[in-house]
Amino acid sequence: MKYNDEFRNIIYGGDYYPEQWLEEKKQIWPEDMKRAQEADINCFTIGTFAWSFLETEDGKYDFSWMDEILDLMYENHIKAIISTPSGARPPWLAKKYPSVLRVNAERQSYIYGGRHNSCLNSNDFKQKVMEINTHLAQRYAHHPALTGWHISNEYNFDCHCSACQSAFQCWLQDRYKTIDHLNHCWWNSFWSHMYTDFSEIESPTTPCSLGEKYSPAHNLAWKRFCSDTVIRFFEIEAAPFRKYTPNIPITTNMMATKSDLDYFEFGKHMDITSWDNYPDWHGDERDTEVALKTNFCHDLIRGTNNQNPFWMMESSPGAVNWMDHNTLRIPGTVLHQGMQALARGSDSVQYFQFRSGRGGSEQFHGAILQPDGNPDTRIFREVCDVGKKLKKLAQIKGSTIHHKVALIYDWNNKWALNYAWMGHKVDQNYEETVYTHYCALQYSGIGVDLLDMKSDLSNYQAVIVPMGYMINKHFIRECQEILKRAGKIIFSYLTSYVDEESLRFAHVNPIEEMTGVRIDELDAIDEKRDNYFVWKNKTYKVKEYAQLVTNISSSILATYCKQFYQGKPVITEKKAENGTCYTIQAKTDSDFLRDFYSTALSEFVKYPGLPYGVFVTERSTENNTWLFVENTNHFACNVNIPGRWLNI
Repeated sequence: MKYNDEFRNIIYGGDYYPEQWLEEKKQIWPEDMKRAQEADINCFTIGTFAWSFLETEDGKYDFSWMDEILDLMYENHIKAIISTPSGARPPWLAKKYPSVLRVNAERQSYIYGGRHNSCLNSNDFKQKVMEINTHLAQRYAHHPALTGWHISNEYNFDCHCSACQSAFQCWLQDRYKTIDHLNHCWWNSFWSHMYTDFSEIESPTTPCSLGEKYSPAHNLAWKRFCSDTVIRFFEIEAAPFRKYTPNIPITTNMMATKSDLDYFEFGKHMDITSWDNYPDWHGDERDTEVALKTNFCHDLIRGTNNQNPFWMMESSPGAVNWMDHNTLRIPGTVLHQGMQALARGSDSVQYFQFRSGRGGSEQFHGAILQPDGNPDTRIFREVCDVGKKLKKLAQIKGSTIHHKVALIYDWNNKWALNYAWMGHKVDQNYEETVYTHYCALQYSGIGVDLLDMKSDLSNYQAVIVPMGYMINKHFIRECQEILKRAGKIIFSYLTSYVDEESLRFAHVNPIEEMTGVRIDELDAIDEKRDNYFVWKNKTYKVKEYAQLVTNISSSILATYCKQFYQGKPVITEKKAENGTCYTIQAKTDSDFLRDFYSTALSEFVKYPGLPYGVFVTERSTENNTWLFVENTNHFACNVNIPGRWLNI
């Protein structure tokens, strides 16, 4: 049988666990197909945690139930995203192959239980995963229901076993080549940490004090190694599917900012990126903030796929069961959540889960159907309503979003800041800072693409760099090119302090020529001290950080009004090449950022004067543009949108 034609509908469905209902499959499975059709569901993800049912003991496979459910799905016009089961191994595997058990930073071995806790450097685990994935790839390569492969589930990694120590040492040798180069990059002359061989280096022992925990470069290297380990393991998992089904897309579900993996690098290895979206909806005025944070995460995941469409792999149609307050979604929230994903570039709306299980830790997690399968519920009716609307929007699939303004969010920079002993030592609040800039841009009516410092910026006219603490040569060149083509760069405080190895710059700071200022000192402001500045006849508060600089060749737009550095520059502007470089030398409330971006980036404000809590996005193809107007308030708003639009 030939490969399936391209699946042209917006994917609608979610996680389905038919193996949990094997004893009642004659009744439950047909009933589930009927309910799926009623809701216009066209796709299920199956097999995610089914290892115990696919391989009941070592080497003993049973795919009969999966054959049956895939055939039944196909008969009912439901496509399948088949998942690999590596996210939760069966008990027999841990018992027979103890090397699959992780070891924590205190060098204590895990015992069997939970999920997402296998050692990805275990040769036994890699072998068993390859075996079952190869069986899946060969068996279902030509099944007419297959439309995608889902590799594992919500990857994470932090294992300190002997296999991981060896792998870390090999990774270090591959990166640094010689031990002398590593000693230099880590500045190991400090505290006499001069290694003589890569075999002497172990992983950091944070949070305990058993070994090394203080070296910023050592900790940064470990973060990079862990992220690279996941990517390498993903490629091992994906290999059979690339071989046997080269035309079927491969993904894995990411977790936006909650993860400690470099998703921009990870995204390069997927055919389409995806993520699990669980906003903490409240049903009141707080939902504007919740919606904004969700939009930020959607935009971030779109960025990891080079601004191409992504999949919202999971969301909840009802209250989850793991938040402090598991609040019900008020009527309309399920529709808002789905349309919001489409507006930000998703080609799917998927839920966890279709039918809730009777037991287990997620037995009370929101689902389309409860264990009894009763369709006469508010949630099922709302899911059906979303399905009907999505059918009308199939033409949107594949359309893209591209802006002219880039906002930098960089995992390597985030890791480096987390180990920077300066300012506010416990938490430099990098993610919160980038998000504050994002909100200010959204409220100013400026759309942005989220990128990292390794990204290609050739299609952007403005780039904003909040707390770009660790800066690399590629990014500096990209910024210089933007200025040459009459673009704009905005650097905040705490930018360009260290290089890629977290070493401080020994000579002229690499952004000094662009900014026209020299970085001198950084003041951490606590609740007992304050400062402020005046810009365009308006006073703005300084909080947490005040960076002190010496002006060399910039125009000073505002200065500090208090402390011993009164009169020092806080907002600067320099005409560089053909463009303009601004600096913001202090952390401010969002009111300044909104005012500043509305002025400094006014040419990028496409829809001015939007009411508070209303956001506009566009998705386009070569021939069409679709406009989404999102009202996050719990009341109606009047919005003036220029141009002629057809309401679809």
